Order: sequence, then C-alpha cells, then structure tokens
Amino acid sequence: MAERADERLVRLLGIVSYLDAAGGVPVEELAQRFGVSTQQILADVDALWVSGTPGYWPDDLIDFDADSIERGVVRLTEARGMTRPLRLGTREAVALIAALRAMREAVAVRSDRARSAVVESVLTKLTDATGEAAAALDVQLAPEGDPQVVAAITGALVTSHRLRVRYVTAADVVSEREIDPVSLHTQDEHSYLLAWCHRAAGRRTFRVDRILEATELDVPVEGHDVDPEVDFAPAPEAPVATIVFASPARWIAEQVPTESVRNLADGTFEVRVRVTNPVWLRQLLLARASHVRSVEPSWVLDDVTGAAQAALAAYGAGGAGGAGELG
Repeated sequence: MAERADERLVRLLGIVSYLDAAGGVPVEELAQRFGVSTQQILADVDALWVSGTPGYWPDDLIDFDADSIERGVVRLTEARGMTRPLRLGTREAVALIAALRAMREAVAVRSDRARSAVVESVLTKLTDATGEAAAALDVQLAPEGDPQVVAAITGALVTSHRLRVRYVTAADVVSEREIDPVSLHTQDEHSYLLAWCHRAAGRRTFRVDRILEATELDVPVEGHDVDPEVDFAPAPEAPVATIVFASPARWIAEQVPTESVRNLADGTFEVRVRVTNPVWLRQLLLARASHVRSVEPSWVLDDVTGAAQAALAAYGAGGAGGAGELG
C-alpha cells in the first residue's frame, strides 16, 4: 500500500537522525528498524540524496558514502544541519507548549501513566524555560467523544476493569457488548480503543467517538493473548476501487492511504484504494463529487449514486440527476 507523504517525511527525518548517531548501518537492519522493505530504504536514500538546504548545489545536499551503499551499508557523510539541536523562539515555544497541553488532555495520554509522565516532564521544563509567555497561555481541549465515555474508558484502563459499551458502526448499526480494554491508539484525528470483545470472542478496535455509552464494571479484565499493536492498514483481501479525480482533489493522494497513484496526461490523476469501509468511501466520493471523473468497479459507483439519489429525494429535489458528476 502506498503511504501518505507525511508518514514518509517522518521516516526520512528519522533515518537521517538515526544514521548521524549510529554511523554505518546495514540496509536490512535499517529496514527492520523503520518497519519497511530494503527496497523502500534504498528509495528513501535516493530521495534524501537530492535533498538539502536552499541553493541545492552538491555541497548543499545531504550526502551518503556511495561505496558503502554498494556493499549494502548506509553511511551518512553530510546531514546538512538536519540533526542540529533546535533553538526555539518564543513564538515557537508557545506553539509547542500549546500542543503539549492539548496532548496531555488526550485520552491516549491520560489513560497511560508512562505517557502522561513523559508529556508532563517535557511540558514542565519547556514552560519553565519560556517564562511569562507560557503562563499567559490557556489551552482547553474538548476530548473526542462523550466526556462520560472518555472518563469510563480512562478509568477502566487504569484499574484494569471490564467495560460495557453501546457502539455504532460506520454503517449506523448499534450493538451492546462487554469488552476488556487493552490500550488506546491515535490515528490521524481519531482515537481507537483496542479491546477483547466477549461478544465476538476476539480482538476488536473501537473508534472512541462511536462509543455511545460506556460503563466501567466491577469485574477485572481477563488475561487474553492480544497483540497491543494496531495495524490500520487495509486487509489485503479487501476489494480495490480505482477512481480518477480532477487535479483540485490532489490532497486525496497525499492524505488518504492508497495502493497506487498515477498521473494522467490530461491533468487528472488515478488512485487505487482498498475498500475496507464502503460507507467511508461513499462519503469521500459524495463530498468531492465535482472532482470525480470515473469510478470502478461499477458496484462502488452504484452505491454512491444510490446514496446521492436518496439524499436528493429526501430533500424533495428528485433523484434523477443526483450522481451526474460521478459518471
């Protein structure tokens, strides 16, 4: 699956920082550390090799030892200041303090003592160094989801108690179930609760803002063999949709996980995405209908067209022309 641009940028910066401290590292070891293939590491090195500071002459670029790479070892010879400690101005420090205070209120941090301690330590040091400007800053973050739900989840994670929840899926199906919470994770703007679901008798992930009610039970969680890591990548068996967008929708190629992106001669571009959640894809296409040029397979187009026509009919406008821009 093709990754988003921001995810690759984080890895590229991490590679430079890691190599600056570690010296020469075998390609296989570097790939394992960053969780990608050896081919991806070599592609990342090629991208970094032509990156640098303004001017972009050879002496301005990040550099590697070419002989080492031929032997399967990546050795950084010039970082172009990418690993220099940052000196924050007052405005930058205040922005970072605001972000840390917001992070401190996030469910994933509040429910984890270790994370909370790290954030609090960094925040205290940065606030002391910034002085009066930090004291004047007031950040109030509204937690994602119902406050009662967030409080119940946080309490259950801290006390290792079971939860009884009412949950609504993306398809508006509501269910009640008892779950043993394991950990909280953040992906993009959403928080997800990883848990063992007794109804499904298996590992499940619940989006926090879709939990309608949550009650902490006076029942200890059971010991389940649950991998604490959450993989948000689409399942490989999920069907693939191919969509052509007009150029103004270019952000989709950068922000939405895709299998591939291909620029077309007329200025449009084609993306291939795995459909793990048809409701999500339908909402994306309806929201950007004016930029959609074609959709395959036909069942995706039929689903979106039906939803558009139903929406128009509900508004009393008739459904005949509801999906004209999707065809």
